[in-house]
Amino acid sequence: MWRNYLIVGLRSLMKSRTYAAINILGLAIGMAACLIILIFVRNELTYDRWMPEADRTFQLQTYYTDRTTGEQQNLQMSAYVAKAAMLKDFPQIESSVHLLSAGPVVIRNGQATEVEAMKFVDGPLFDVLDLPLVQGNPKTALAQPGGMVLTESEAKRRFGDENPMGQTLTLVSRGISQDYRVTGVLKDIPKNSHLKLNMVARYDVNAYWAENPQFLTEYGWQAGALYFRLKPGANVGDINSQFHAWEKRNIPDQIFGERRTNQGDSAEFALVNIRDIHLGRAQEGAMTPGNDRRSIMTFAVIALLILGMACVNFVNLATARASQRAREVALRKVLGANRRQLVIQFIGESILVSALAMLLALAMTELVLPLISTFLDAELSLKYVGTGGLLLPIIALVLLVGVAGGVYPAFYLSRFQPARVLKANKSAADAEGSGRLRSALVVAQFAVSIGLIICTIVVYAQTLYARNSDPGYRRDGLIQVSGMQRRQLDPIKDTLVREIGKIDGVTAVGRTAIGINTLNNTVTGVQLPGQTEPIGLGYYNVDTNFFDTMGIKLLAGRGFDINRPLDDSTRPTPEDPAAEHAFVARGANTMINATAAKRLGFKAPQDAIGKQIRAAITGDQYGLVPVTIIGVVQDSRFRSIRDPLDAIMFFYDRNNHNEMLVRYTGDPAAAMGKIEAVWKRLAPDTPFTAKFGDDIVRDLYKSEASRAQIFGAFSLLAVVVGCLGLFGLAAFTAQRRTKEIGIRKVLGASTSRIVRLLVWQFSRPVILANIIAWPIAWWVMRDWLNGFDARIALGPTPFLVAGALALLIAIGTIGAHSFRVARTNPIHALRYE
Repeated sequence: MWRNYLIVGLRSLMKSRTYAAINILGLAIGMAACLIILIFVRNELTYDRWMPEADRTFQLQTYYTDRTTGEQQNLQMSAYVAKAAMLKDFPQIESSVHLLSAGPVVIRNGQATEVEAMKFVDGPLFDVLDLPLVQGNPKTALAQPGGMVLTESEAKRRFGDENPMGQTLTLVSRGISQDYRVTGVLKDIPKNSHLKLNMVARYDVNAYWAENPQFLTEYGWQAGALYFRLKPGANVGDINSQFHAWEKRNIPDQIFGERRTNQGDSAEFALVNIRDIHLGRAQEGAMTPGNDRRSIMTFAVIALLILGMACVNFVNLATARASQRAREVALRKVLGANRRQLVIQFIGESILVSALAMLLALAMTELVLPLISTFLDAELSLKYVGTGGLLLPIIALVLLVGVAGGVYPAFYLSRFQPARVLKANKSAADAEGSGRLRSALVVAQFAVSIGLIICTIVVYAQTLYARNSDPGYRRDGLIQVSGMQRRQLDPIKDTLVREIGKIDGVTAVGRTAIGINTLNNTVTGVQLPGQTEPIGLGYYNVDTNFFDTMGIKLLAGRGFDINRPLDDSTRPTPEDPAAEHAFVARGANTMINATAAKRLGFKAPQDAIGKQIRAAITGDQYGLVPVTIIGVVQDSRFRSIRDPLDAIMFFYDRNNHNEMLVRYTGDPAAAMGKIEAVWKRLAPDTPFTAKFGDDIVRDLYKSEASRAQIFGAFSLLAVVVGCLGLFGLAAFTAQRRTKEIGIRKVLGASTSRIVRLLVWQFSRPVILANIIAWPIAWWVMRDWLNGFDARIALGPTPFLVAGALALLIAIGTIGAHSFRVARTNPIHALRYE
């Protein structure tokens, strides 16, 4: 019996090759999309699950809420002082380690280079994070300061084919030069990990922070990540539930003016399992870009919708072809077949089509997956057996699609009555019913396609807006040079600025502690006269040329002047108590941006000029500094358009800067080359790191651009699947109406009128699909756009364009076929059957 079913099924496919090709290709596209998304989703959901003891390993995260504005800052970082407090109060902790991101200069054989993803640790890293070593002992590799572990790729880069074990590298960081001996080689960290490290060095934390001891004792210093491993059987929920009381016990009060404050009042703490970090609440201060479950689920739903559209094609074409198989059903029933056998036969044929489509889908997936892996910078692979094997899901998908796509046609076809089908002059029964189900399914298909097209247009438009909107400074003709905070540059910083300023084509050079998409974030409290509640403002040092170099406009007041002592906020490094007390006694001048002026309560920029506030820009022991506002500049968006504009105070400082900004005219490559030449001449032991401003912004919105491309790809797939079904349905409908078309032509209907008749029949569902898709897409895109601080207006253009595009595609799909049918000689049409 099964052999007979198989033969009948194959003959049916061979008899209707167009129908079979449309079904198989449509299902294959849907299945391939489903498989790719399944692989992607599995990759996203399995971050760090490969790590042994991952269930007992946690990261301490800090969640801040600004009490003035309500803005939230969720960090994968925490204060170093929290480590000792955690070990003291929670006996459930087995071990802990602090990872500090650093960008030291690495010197070997007199040659200075940089290292990407370097971490300093204050203890045995492998007691907490069980990372696989290929050389060395995890118990002793980082047991003492001076030990260093490299990944395999970093060891290859540094030492080539030499054995790295026992080799020495010199690291220069914060002005401290120290030799480190390689004590282990680490297997490269998989890409599906929140960790990103190529070099790990055990350092003397007290010596490293000798000039800034506040790092070791204050909860306001957020740098690095704290990891804890809990003892077997410990419940992390018990610890997280005690954090409120833990804050009260451990975070001391601070004196802010005349009132006491506590940093714990605006902070929450949580231990988060390392497997949940990638998709977790905190994404600021992350080592690798995170994601969120809603985005992943969105792509999964889209893939399922495309697969559903392919199943809809199967249902539509099977029911439309009912007349072709009505006599077969009737004859089988006359010969004794019951309805159950017929249902099994048709579902079996559906599963056969699904299996053939899966073979094609697997071939598509194997070809496309490497490209997608490169595009997403992920390690995506299609495994059939073993850990993570997809053989069982593939079989389940074949059966699910086969049954889902075939169950309705099976019951629909098996219900034909032999007497009605085999009666005289009825050689082929017309498909029963009004076709409302088929129309509804076509509407659903195109609603999905139109919705995806709208989403693609909106995401792409927002990405273009983010890249091209006015950031409040001149982005073109700007080069940002990083690494100015390195202590070895201190003696030559002014010389560097002066010599670079002499280069032909360079028009301005400025220095700053905040640049385009820099990761540092310094916020302090300020106090208005007559108020005790602190107001949070950003606090960054600049030089006198910063605003001119950036092209930031002055709205009111004046800029910094090197000849005015109060403009200069430079103090000695390391901290000198006498100088700090003198600084507090004399006060300082500051410039603020427009957002800071509004936050301070000034209605207009001019109203802020000459006003005095008090700011916490020194240690708590010295008190608040009286600060006079001398200028207000326009707002500048230094970070992503997703983030709210920073309210910033700028202070003139001659020394403490992270970035150098160079304004140039002429050829960009030539300007970059000349700047690099000056740098290497004056600072040969410090690597040159610089980027064009436009390139930094492009990288900043890379994820949005990728999302737009992914939506575009899904939209294209949805449109292709929808058009395949529409073409097949139009072909069978036109074939069924052959005699009608012949009669219309005999009675005088023109070819164009018949084409309009056929096109209108399939255009109505597309028009109705717009009515369904528009409100859903509007709701989804409004929610997405609300995640941006600055966004495009969600006007009617994307909806009208998507609707018109879908309609044109539908007309183009069926128009050519309708024209060919309408031109058929009516003599052939009237001889039909």
